[in-house]
Amino acid sequence: MGSFLQQLLNGVVLGSMYALIALGYTMVYGVLRLINFAHGDVYMFGAFMGYYLSRLSKGVQGESLLYALMIMLGAMALSAVLGILIERFAYRPGRGGAKYSMAFWLGILGAVLGRFAAPGIGSLVAGVAVGAVVGLIVEKYFVRTIPRASRLALLILAIGVSFLLENGGQLVFGADPKFFPQFISAQQMNVGDLSLNNQQITVFVVAVILMLLLNGVVNYTKTGKAMRAVSFNLDAAKLMGINTDRIIAATFAIGSALAAAGGILVSLNYPKIDPLMGIMPGLKAFVAAVLGGIGNIPGAMLGGFIIGIAEVMVVGYLESTYRDAIAFSILILILLLKPAGIMGKGLVEKV
Repeated sequence: MGSFLQQLLNGVVLGSMYALIALGYTMVYGVLRLINFAHGDVYMFGAFMGYYLSRLSKGVQGESLLYALMIMLGAMALSAVLGILIERFAYRPGRGGAKYSMAFWLGILGAVLGRFAAPGIGSLVAGVAVGAVVGLIVEKYFVRTIPRASRLALLILAIGVSFLLENGGQLVFGADPKFFPQFISAQQMNVGDLSLNNQQITVFVVAVILMLLLNGVVNYTKTGKAMRAVSFNLDAAKLMGINTDRIIAATFAIGSALAAAGGILVSLNYPKIDPLMGIMPGLKAFVAAVLGGIGNIPGAMLGGFIIGIAEVMVVGYLESTYRDAIAFSILILILLLKPAGIMGKGLVEKV
């Protein structure tokens, strides 16, 4: 019995991390009916932002909960900006056009070409400038309007953004794994037969607080009410005077900030980070969102806990090699038995 409770405790802690990431998937799907497959890489970006923020502030670095919270909030803010940029320059053009998107992407292409042509900050800036100017010219004289993309095209676009973040992360951060600083020194505690440490408690408590805050924002604020309206009917929300582009950008920002918090919390328990670290957790969080009912926020939380507990139980009682397979086995079963998920509702589509 003691072993079971120990595994259950570990699964709840792991599940809280999956739940934070799954919330981003379910929020974006709720307002756009789009699976943002780049979300797992935003989780990776958040972990690296925490790593570099800690290095920049090494003069005041210390092992304290307050310092860890400051680093996490900084990483969440930067990841929220990344989420807004992804929505603004990748997904919004696919919904019918957005100014300066060509300048943005050709500026990135120019930065890459400049970086390889002549390493150095000067060539990088020159590449960005040339690419942005070319993009502005193309947008003004050749591609004045961007056609609305199909859902399949948006899905492929999301996969492309994911690859861009992964390979861009290897280029910018380096492909070698890095050791995430331990802001909170681990202190082991025993409660009866259960063994836990203060890092696990911190991870769980912070994750639950963030989930409760999200629930408060969605259900009790004006922005949250607008999010629910956009999720219910995007076109009707526009007719009611809601700035849907702003609400969608806010949704991406909140989801990305939660993913970054998940990246920081995971890195406290598993301190090795690398640019590809978001692939598997991102996929498992997607499974959690589908399991709970994608588009349903409480369902994403429930799905995250179920996936975390199932994974830990498989490792504890079967074989560790099955830990990744269990999530996808659950995905297959839920799609066969209840495609809408545990808390999801089936939607009737007009044909």
